[in-house]
Amino acid sequence: MLIYKAFAKINWAVSVIKKREDGYHDIVSLIHAIDLHDTLSFEPSETVDIETNLSIKKEENLVYKAIKALQDYTGLKKGVKVVLKKEIPLGAGLGGGSSDAATTLKALNKLWKLNLNTDTLHEIGASIGSDVPFFFYLPICIVEGRGDVVKPLKISRSYCLLLVKPNFSISTEWAYKSLNLKTELTTEYQKINNNIWQLYNYLCSGEIDKICLWNDLEKSVLERYPEIDKIKKKLVEAGAKISLLTGSGSTVFGLFEDEVKAKDALRFFKGYWCRVVHTLSES
Repeated sequence: MLIYKAFAKINWAVSVIKKREDGYHDIVSLIHAIDLHDTLSFEPSETVDIETNLSIKKEENLVYKAIKALQDYTGLKKGVKVVLKKEIPLGAGLGGGSSDAATTLKALNKLWKLNLNTDTLHEIGASIGSDVPFFFYLPICIVEGRGDVVKPLKISRSYCLLLVKPNFSISTEWAYKSLNLKTELTTEYQKINNNIWQLYNYLCSGEIDKICLWNDLEKSVLERYPEIDKIKKKLVEAGAKISLLTGSGSTVFGLFEDEVKAKDALRFFKGYWCRVVHTLSES
């Protein structure tokens, strides 16, 4: 039996550049894995069997889609029994399903002795979902294109975050459709690229008082879901240095100086799903 952790992620920054002809959007984002994780176990089986505490149809589970994609790519029809224990909430902007899919591809590559390299797993993962490729290159990356262009980076520092999720999810499709995209892109892209690298450098050096976070999806989300704006403001009132919607939401994270302050802030968010987490760093 193989046992893996599938880590969640947050977006320190999200810039949406343009809508593509294939219906996706080109983005630039700084994505960082956190220690919140699902747990998956894998063992040989003659059939494909997935046991989970997740209320979702098997065919809609990204673990199942990853298994099928790998079968289709290799031409093999091997089975596997997967036990998936979910801790990452759905529709939260934390990449739980995508992380599960990437973890499944990595695990089956070993279990089935396929010897596929990371580039190949990346290609298969990108066919499953836009967030999947990131999870082959933890802990932190600049991600571009529709999520399939990944630049792995290094970081030795870990940061403490408080995650707060309201009792609803947000459609990623709706969040992107709601954008009013700029028409002049070249100069804007260069500015975004420079800002992303500056943000990364501040995170590496620990200069959190200098960082500026942004998410282009936030404006329309806050207009439609004012409760998220209230959570953002309350996190700062509770001691966070800064707060931001991660991905398309609905989770908001607050960046705290230390775990003591983050845990103390929990008392302001009773009734919400909350977790104190840490970003992953190079070991």
